Amino acid sequence: MRWDHLVEQPATAGSSALFAAEAVTTRTFDTPEFRGITFHEIRARSIMNRVPGASRMPFEWTVNPYRGCTHACVYCFARRTHGYLDLDTGIGFDSQIVVKTNAPELLRGHLASARWHGAHIAMGTNVDCYQRAEGRYRLMPGIIAALRDHANPFSILTKGTLILRDLELLRQAAEVTDIGISVSVGFVDAGLWRTVEPGTPSPERRLDVVRALSEHGIDCGVLMAPVVPFLGDSPDQLRATVRAIAAAGATSVTPLVLHLRPGAREWYMQWLGKHHPHLVRRYERMYAEGAYAPTWYQRRITRHVHELAAEFGIGPSHRGAARRLPARPENPPSPESPGPTQLTLI
Repeated sequence: MRWDHLVEQPATAGSSALFAAEAVTTRTFDTPEFRGITFHEIRARSIMNRVPGASRMPFEWTVNPYRGCTHACVYCFARRTHGYLDLDTGIGFDSQIVVKTNAPELLRGHLASARWHGAHIAMGTNVDCYQRAEGRYRLMPGIIAALRDHANPFSILTKGTLILRDLELLRQAAEVTDIGISVSVGFVDAGLWRTVEPGTPSPERRLDVVRALSEHGIDCGVLMAPVVPFLGDSPDQLRATVRAIAAAGATSVTPLVLHLRPGAREWYMQWLGKHHPHLVRRYERMYAEGAYAPTWYQRRITRHVHELAAEFGIGPSHRGAARRLPARPENPPSPESPGPTQLTLI
């Protein structure tokens, strides 16, 4: 592994090292839940990531306290980002986890800056902030507390049940700002889950999270992602999934068909060839034009899921207007945009 290109360089236009090589501490733990996993603890230089202008995402800023993810989803689009650190995008993405140990303090400092004006911050858009490592490093309580204390609107997308640990902090944040919680459940097929998302809690446990949040007055939507072509997209599978989502009390359901970006595409196709070799040619044809399934297919899935949602009584979520802290008594300096950075997406 090479960290050389991340070492701080002399100040030049556009230079923005993520952290210094000497700040990396590598650890392994011999407990069953972390066996085979290596953690690279770093003190990051920044925690705010700006979404590229061309992105279709409805937010401009993200926070990602981890790189790599023990969920080990074979389709994860974020695999490519591990290559930026000269880490393997296959098994290395699942087992070499970069931990930004100073994420909470970095975020609190950024939110306190006079240049920051309270834009929405999305989390869980790159890798899951409630993956297994969070049980040990506990970065999210400090992150949520900082957002709460500055009444900064935010959203979280997760497959992790650990979010329930922070339920009280989420309730406190919801009293002062606009928060959005979504759980990712693309299917409820147990066989598909065990092979395509081997490190995640089961779909049933994730839906229990939706149920628990709803029971505590926190609206929770479901990102039905990914809908997996030829493996999880039959009418019966879609119906079973939407029915389960509705029964859990989700406020909304948003389908998203599997997309295969470089990095993820190679790893997924390798998995497909091993487990479902008869589908390889069909996938090559379906994704011949790029990372996304054909528009006609995406529209068909979306229409079907929306029809099922209406049938089972899932309506759109109605999020209240964000409440902010009182304005500062003194005249603030003229607005100034924070610096650029990297990618996002789910």
